[in-house]
Amino acid sequence: MKNSIILPIILLGLISCNQNHSANKGIPEQVSFHLTDSADMTNNFYDNTETFPLPVKELTIEGEIANPGKADFSKLPVHSLIVKETLLDSSGMDKFVGAYRYDGYSLFDILNDRILRKSNSEEFNPIIDIYVEVENDSGEKVVFSWGEIYYPNNLHRIIIATSVSRIVPSKTGELWELPGESKLVAGDDLITERNISSPVRITVKSFPKSFPVKKGLSPIYSRQMKIFKNGEDKAEIISGPVEISEITFNTIFYGRGRGIHSTQPFKGVMLKDLLREYYPVNKSALQTGLICIAGEDGYRCALSFSEIFNRNDQKEFLIVKTAVNEDGGLFRLFAASDFFSDRAIKSVSEIHFGY
Repeated sequence: MKNSIILPIILLGLISCNQNHSANKGIPEQVSFHLTDSADMTNNFYDNTETFPLPVKELTIEGEIANPGKADFSKLPVHSLIVKETLLDSSGMDKFVGAYRYDGYSLFDILNDRILRKSNSEEFNPIIDIYVEVENDSGEKVVFSWGEIYYPNNLHRIIIATSVSRIVPSKTGELWELPGESKLVAGDDLITERNISSPVRITVKSFPKSFPVKKGLSPIYSRQMKIFKNGEDKAEIISGPVEISEITFNTIFYGRGRGIHSTQPFKGVMLKDLLREYYPVNKSALQTGLICIAGEDGYRCALSFSEIFNRNDQKEFLIVKTAVNEDGGLFRLFAASDFFSDRAIKSVSEIHFGY
């Protein structure tokens, strides 16, 4: 009985909740919807410390859209991400920064009402070769694929944070340094180099390479998979690499147009293991690296370097080798991260990487 009386008193006395929806620019001065449970009276580990507001700057959306303009946050829902921030140090090793809960607005919602107007729509109408470039007020840029924003099984994993709270270890009580500005936060990144401060511009783009499109090609088959880096031919793969172990992913294979395809598992090698020797991990690659994977028929998708090489959720991309002369072979791409099957490229013939 005593505890039941104390609990609401503690929680009410520790409220940290203040929303101010600006009528002018749609930029809240503070967004926080969590109670501060400093006495650890609930099972939530992520609300035990004070929430701090992060100043937000005006955000412009432009590029291959019909309705460019300023972002209006005032009617968008607030999402939370818990993040263990880690950066690369000068030697290329991982350097832990701190653990945080960020609250803010997802790129999914921010871009949701922007009407796409692809520059290459006459050649290739599907939207899966689109990506977005996010720039901050210091000129620092990072990229995300359109599929990374709109196709995952778990949505709203990329946000512009407008408030932050530390996730403090109970035994050490260590207080991580707090950011002082709004921040772009990529919740599924292992190394958080894409978490840049004070984003001010989002630009929507199509991958800048043309591929011959052969609609209705059947059967479809490519005898090799060519690897390119910045336009240079680096390798040609004609058989599965025996030194890389295969893994199996069970899946419900479901397309945005045709619906259910199959419930059969996919067995292959992780794409990042196949490409690692050609595309090494570094800060520039993690932030702005783009990869385009194209099939024999010209069907292609854009991927960020980070969503292939830098995941913290183990939802990997596979390269699946089929039987020789099998329709859709010799190599196929499978995206374990995606709800839809649209980025599962058949008869992969080319993989291109650039910054």
